[in-house]
Amino acid sequence: MSEETRLIMVSGLSGSGKSVALHVLEDLGYYCIDNMPAALIKSVIDEVTRFEERSVARIAVGIDARNRQRDIQALPDTIKNLRDNNIQTDVLFLQADDDILLKRYSETRRRHPLSGDGTALRAAILHERELLGPIINLADLIIDTSTSSVYELADAIRDRVDRRGKKMLSVLIESFGFKHGIPADADFVFDLRSLPNPYWQPNLRSLTGQDQAVADFLNKQPSFERMYNDVLGFLQHWIPEYVNFDRSYLTVALGCTGGQHRSVYMAEKLAKALQLTHDPVLTRHNELRRRDSH
Repeated sequence: MSEETRLIMVSGLSGSGKSVALHVLEDLGYYCIDNMPAALIKSVIDEVTRFEERSVARIAVGIDARNRQRDIQALPDTIKNLRDNNIQTDVLFLQADDDILLKRYSETRRRHPLSGDGTALRAAILHERELLGPIINLADLIIDTSTSSVYELADAIRDRVDRRGKKMLSVLIESFGFKHGIPADADFVFDLRSLPNPYWQPNLRSLTGQDQAVADFLNKQPSFERMYNDVLGFLQHWIPEYVNFDRSYLTVALGCTGGQHRSVYMAEKLAKALQLTHDPVLTRHNELRRRDSH
């Protein structure tokens, strides 16, 4: 078996984007199998890699709630065995809010895989969450697609999942607005609302933290500089610890009121500093994406 074999397990709620994720991975050169019985993962990898001619075998499998519970419960041991055999294994879990999933099913008129016995759609979604609980606890990366387009999900798969090398920690610094809610994928959340707000400067209100005028305003604020140094110091201390712990993904969320000025500039500034010593470090601005999509 190739020492460079890589496996990505894609699981999550029906309607959250698993098929999109697998299609993107297929386009990236992965051998993809959807609705894989969890008990057969090791056997399938052995079979695929036996005839793999390339130096790197890349495989992606979709695992859903139709698996037997005892097979889902056995996944921690399966994953440990794979990693012990030099197979880079990532567990990716996709989810979305119940109301978003209901809307997607209503728009596509598709049938939920657990609603075959006449179970109401909302009850089927709840049951699926319960069945997949053990997998979400195993997940290296959780992506909430509630507000994401298929293109944004595809970018996340390419930038965070495919780009991550073996024993590499992928760091995402994201900005958000508290009035829209805290991102569900965040490992660390920092509240920047105590900092001076450029929104109250008439000439800055329509701008964002990506504009130089906003950067100049914030850089003149002593409290902003103190917050920046504190957060940067925290991350510079703990990122190596996560690397040593063999963590695959780390998501840091920075929030201000609207997610347009303070959190955006802080995210950009932190990412630029961290990129000097770590790779990859990515940025995402949730409210700017939301604004641009309207």
